[in-house]
Amino acid sequence: MDLNIVPRDTKLEAIRIRFSILRKIGIAGRANVAIELNDGLRAIIESGVRQRHPDYDDNMVCLAAIRLAIGEQLFRKAYPDIKVKV
Repeated sequence: MDLNIVPRDTKLEAIRIRFSILRKIGIAGRANVAIELNDGLRAIIESGVRQRHPDYDDNMVCLAAIRLAIGEQLFRKAYPDIKVKV
């Protein structure tokens, strides 16, 4: 196993177990895990936006989260007329 992918605070045996589980759940299972992680991260980002901007409606929260995710330059190309603070 490539030791460069093992975090310093994680035992090698824990990494082996993790990879064993990931192999067992297959591609579809790994895709579901990735989707769940993405959904959780988006919820956290949106929660932060809501705390900073309680006046934002759901659409503005979504746009602010998109801006954080894709960066200012790409956001301006995709949404040139949208003014949203993050």
